[in-house]
Amino acid sequence: MTIDSPVMLDLFLVTLAGFSTGAVGALITARSPNWARIVGHGGALLGALGALTFALAGLAGGTMKLDIPELLPIGGAVFGVDRVSAFFVALTALGAIPAALYAIGYTREYAGRHSLAGMGFAFNVFVAAMVLVPLARNVLTFLVLWELMSLASYFLVITEHEREETLTAGWVYFVMTHAGFAALLLGFLLLTRATGTPSFTEWSAAAARLDLNSRNLIFVLLALGFGSKAGAIPLHVWLPRAHPAAPSHVSALMSGVMIKLGVYGLVRVAFDWLGAGPLWWGSGMLIAGAISGVLGVLYSLVDADLKRLLAYSSVENIGIIMLGLGGAMLFQAHALPGLAALALLAALFHALNHAAFKSLLFMGAGAVLHATHTRNMEELGGLIKRMPQTALFFLVGSLAIAALPPFNGFLSEWLMFQSLLLSFQISAHTINLIFAFGVASLALTSGLAAACFVRAFGITFLALPRCEPAARAREVEWTMRAAMALLALACVVLGIAPALTLTPLEATVFDLMGAHADVKFNLTAVVADGGFGWIAPLWIAAGLVVFLLAVPLSLRLMGVNRRQRSYETWGCGRALQTARFEYTATAFANPFKRVFVLLYRPVKELDIEFHPESRYFVRTIAYYNEGRLIFEDTLYRPFLRMIQALAREARALQSGNVHGYLVYILVALVALLVLTV
Repeated sequence: MTIDSPVMLDLFLVTLAGFSTGAVGALITARSPNWARIVGHGGALLGALGALTFALAGLAGGTMKLDIPELLPIGGAVFGVDRVSAFFVALTALGAIPAALYAIGYTREYAGRHSLAGMGFAFNVFVAAMVLVPLARNVLTFLVLWELMSLASYFLVITEHEREETLTAGWVYFVMTHAGFAALLLGFLLLTRATGTPSFTEWSAAAARLDLNSRNLIFVLLALGFGSKAGAIPLHVWLPRAHPAAPSHVSALMSGVMIKLGVYGLVRVAFDWLGAGPLWWGSGMLIAGAISGVLGVLYSLVDADLKRLLAYSSVENIGIIMLGLGGAMLFQAHALPGLAALALLAALFHALNHAAFKSLLFMGAGAVLHATHTRNMEELGGLIKRMPQTALFFLVGSLAIAALPPFNGFLSEWLMFQSLLLSFQISAHTINLIFAFGVASLALTSGLAAACFVRAFGITFLALPRCEPAARAREVEWTMRAAMALLALACVVLGIAPALTLTPLEATVFDLMGAHADVKFNLTAVVADGGFGWIAPLWIAAGLVVFLLAVPLSLRLMGVNRRQRSYETWGCGRALQTARFEYTATAFANPFKRVFVLLYRPVKELDIEFHPESRYFVRTIAYYNEGRLIFEDTLYRPFLRMIQALAREARALQSGNVHGYLVYILVALVALLVLTV
């Protein structure tokens, strides 16, 4: 064993000790579900706190190398840290700390129905694997941890395995994650063979000597593997199934953190392992990001399942991040290092911001599910009076994801706009058109996201309850509210004091690209490209606070009667207001279905039950307007039908005759000998 930097190593071991304590402690206390719940997730909380401390030390410049040759074959287990790795460990910790705290209260309802010891064990393994993936420094270490992360998350997804839809979601996730793993494995093997080493630290120099065709093939394979984990379209089909099926604290981690490890892989491929590539790499990344952003938010906008809505929104935000990655690759290819660093800075900053507000929103949705036992927005409503704190936290997350100031989503999307708009410095008209497509898609995505979360918050929390469980809902317990409060605070702090984050991020980007981003910032202002665009987030926040305080103060100074007066809500002449008068999630989304009918291709169905005495009186009206999923209908279902047809043809080979099987083995061996000689 060889080590470096004893302080960093101590922090690393403390982190692992926390997760180990949680995993083993959950199994030891399995006979007491209450203790298994507390010990398992409490250990994960300690491990995540250790990971955050370790990551902050790494961002400050701390280094570590840990080589354990006896642990794995072909190079052993090798771990190391640089600022890029430390940033993604910090992002993981930002999601894992509140998720572990939230789980202590949220998993109480699983007692007696599911193994809390098993959940605690899998949760610790999942978080520990996500912390270790960015620290892996050779192929086998990375792949083992990647598979461990995938398997642990799979078992967490199928926690409620008694439900058929959960098992289906788990199966789709299992297949897609291993298809991505196969692409990664093949890409890593090709890169290892071409460079002659499985060590990540040696790939950058060795890959520059590869021929272009080999680099192109390796890039495509690794982009497919990491893009599948990130949930980019069309590799996203597992995401809107698995995230809603998982327990809400796991959904928060999968959406807020796990998919960012796909982003980590894309960053390493594009800016480290393979280095600068041809223009089509960056163009493809930017176009894929634009499509993912627009289609992700469009599908999110019409879904009535609150957690699936948030899952599609994650596809949208991955698209926004990929816009920054693609822009950085194109700027780098055109010898504009400052703009490339700015685009990458915006992408990484949005990845961090998304981890905060998407984790918050999933936990808010989990609190609603915990209190009402439904995710269907058509059955919710009126929760702002019954769950006021949860409503406030969900509102903060909604404002942040809608990119409204002074919250964090606004600033990272503003930086993204600045970097893409500066593409006029490139003289190639084709590239300018690609950037224009990216800018237009980002603008459309931002506008649709605002409409989406007006719908999500309004239909869920405002007006009157639409079902009895919503009418009886009560605020969730304090650990869940404390976790949401931490994330809400993070959304505010990241939005009004970006320098706290941009300072280490800028150093991270410099280490990766060797250039400083074309941006200046301090505690009060952010200036892009020498004055091309500037913003003062702290002063914006102060102005909003002053305005909000000035309104009631002005009313008081003017002597306005502020005594509360109660009147009935006008209901078009109806005496009694009921939930049937409310705007529904379906009605809100219907105009968008009409505008984007070519995408949704809705299947409409109208069932009317008339009164038996007269057709002029209607008893019930049932209206269905379900949209179809274009990629599933045009890509995946035909592919599955082809596979099933081939399987039926291949069934003839299963004769049951042992001698026939021996012939198959002989033919396979002869073919292998011919190929290897």
